[in-house]
Amino acid sequence: MKLPAARSWLSLGLPVLLLLIMTVNIEWLEPLFRQLVDERTPAIYARDSVFNLLFWHLTAVLLAIAAATLMALLAGIWVTRASGREFLPLARAIANLGQTFPPVAVLALAVPALGFGLTPTLVALFLYGMLPIYENTVTGLQQVPDRVREAARGMGMNARQQLWSVELPLALPLIVAGIRISLVISIGTATIGSTVAAKGFGEVIIAGLLTDNMAYVLQGGIMVALMAIVIDALLQRLERRLSPPQ
Repeated sequence: MKLPAARSWLSLGLPVLLLLIMTVNIEWLEPLFRQLVDERTPAIYARDSVFNLLFWHLTAVLLAIAAATLMALLAGIWVTRASGREFLPLARAIANLGQTFPPVAVLALAVPALGFGLTPTLVALFLYGMLPIYENTVTGLQQVPDRVREAARGMGMNARQQLWSVELPLALPLIVAGIRISLVISIGTATIGSTVAAKGFGEVIIAGLLTDNMAYVLQGGIMVALMAIVIDALLQRLERRLSPPQ
């Protein structure tokens, strides 16, 4: 293995190892967290297992971003076709609104209609995650060279075949980059879901803030950071694999 590749995998392996250790048996790290609290204060969050919190945190993020990806792809494809091109500014304005509207405000508006728990969190993450995927889809499809489209038409492809066999594969690296950005942002943003009783590492952070327990705050923050680092690194590798050779 070449040295840069070895370093790349090492930079991924260390966060993965630490993530596994904290998920399987966080008590192994109790001596480290003990330094942040006094003897009478628990150093390890024990109201729920790390695995369960990890599962629900990732479930919220992946469900929301899957829905955002589907919607953003459909909108991006539509506004780059002749039939929807005039709606490009409107679609961009709507996607921008979802990004600029604070997730906390979305939760406050969603709870009266949807109740507490996972559902309002999904709505907030969905709205917050659409813009990067939408913009990268539009940019990727618009950057397909005209000569490539002409060649596809010259081969007898209709509009649908041209989209699925030529345009989307060429735009895919940019689309994956948008999904990566949305996932990383949403992993951090999902912590606010605990304010409306959604499971996740925000629960640990909030418990730490309420009890002045910095060990709890650090545990929740480290787990969120490790998830973001690992997912970002994996999707960056996928982007490089999908990108055409220079």
